[in-house]
Amino acid sequence: MASDTALRILPAAPISAVENDDDHLSTNAFAERALEGAKREGLLIAVRARWIALAIIAVILPIVNPNWDVAYYYLPLALFALIGWAQLQIGRVGQSRPELILIFCDLALMTLTTVVPNPFNHLDWPLAMQYRFGAFIFFFVLLAGATLAYSWRTVIAVGTWTAGLWAAGVVWIYFRPNDQPALTEALRAALGDRQRMIDILDPNALQIGFRLQEVVVFLIVAVTLAITVKRSNELLKNHAASERERSNLARYFSPNVVAELAQNDEPLKKVRTQNVAVMFVDIAGFTAFADGRDPEDVIRTLRDFHGRMEHAVFDHGGTLDKFLGDGLMATFGTPFAGDADAGNALRCARAMMASVDDMNRARTGQGQPPLKVHFGIHYGPVVLGDIGANRLEFAVIGSTVNIASRLQGLSRTLHCGLVASDDLIRQAKVEAGASVEIFDHMAERPAQAIRGIEQPLVVWTLGAVASRET
Repeated sequence: MASDTALRILPAAPISAVENDDDHLSTNAFAERALEGAKREGLLIAVRARWIALAIIAVILPIVNPNWDVAYYYLPLALFALIGWAQLQIGRVGQSRPELILIFCDLALMTLTTVVPNPFNHLDWPLAMQYRFGAFIFFFVLLAGATLAYSWRTVIAVGTWTAGLWAAGVVWIYFRPNDQPALTEALRAALGDRQRMIDILDPNALQIGFRLQEVVVFLIVAVTLAITVKRSNELLKNHAASERERSNLARYFSPNVVAELAQNDEPLKKVRTQNVAVMFVDIAGFTAFADGRDPEDVIRTLRDFHGRMEHAVFDHGGTLDKFLGDGLMATFGTPFAGDADAGNALRCARAMMASVDDMNRARTGQGQPPLKVHFGIHYGPVVLGDIGANRLEFAVIGSTVNIASRLQGLSRTLHCGLVASDDLIRQAKVEAGASVEIFDHMAERPAQAIRGIEQPLVVWTLGAVASRET
């Protein structure tokens, strides 16, 4: 076992600047999942808002136009509702041709409903009158819905397609023959040389200036909303990256430490020396246990074991340094010292031993051999600080790490489950919240020679192991 160990934490620099390709792909995948969730939520909100808006319009129509010919517009309303339902069924993140087709159908249906005269209306009006009813404002409803669920490029596409379809309708009517010139002549006769008023009131006039104004304003709004959507997506990606970093921190640190790290910009930069409790855990004879067994069974056993150990570490305010094959290393008092680090380490070890006992009872009931697990804990000074340039590692350096590892190995020689140094026991006894229960059944042993340490160490043991392991 090396004397130093390092705990990998998240880069201080932006992820995209320092991670390798695999990490970048992982980050993108995480962000894509976040975008997928946001897209589904936004699309659901947009479709529900559409249905509510359509219901409101359906109620308002007969109030605005109390005539039987208004019944014609309920068919487009039903089609708009059906298109919204179809968008909800096929919506996904990324470019989707079916979605784009449905969006285009939305805009085309709106244009046809606006430009083509109502067949149920028998009033003999010029076609240009279709542009006098202010129906263009309904395109803004579709544009607003697009911002809830689609990318900024799609929002710009909605603006561009709307402008094109609206302009196409204008061109179509413009090149049709003037079907009621008598109305224009009658207006000229009534208004004389008031040409500006004639242009505004003429039922045959398309009022190109107003149509151009509608298109330009709509495009400006579309571009503005597209920029807003783009910024929102970037914020969502940054938030997803932050959540990924937080979840990565949660793999190693207890929840309270994760919260502390998340609230500070660079809490680990300062190199310092402090007392820390270090714990090593190992399954005895695991190589022989795994030999000849189904690999899936071996992995399942390890996952169960590691999950139990990880849960105990975090429950007792510890930091998971790393998994070491069939074992692990944990520290208590990193990255911030507490007022009960030694006691927490001892309580954690006892909780781990109880969890292993529960696991072994279940395994015995299934006809599987029990696991024999050994623990070693030491308390002493270490040097803490992050190392590296771009990808940082939080290093725990010092002989305390080595001694804890040697104590875990010593448990085999002493035929016990746990070996704790006298330094750890004495510290646990003077800490806040110390209770005699955590020392129950612990036995003091004579000073033991520890490889790499000049002076023998007094140790305490707990939990006899029934059989010897090699």
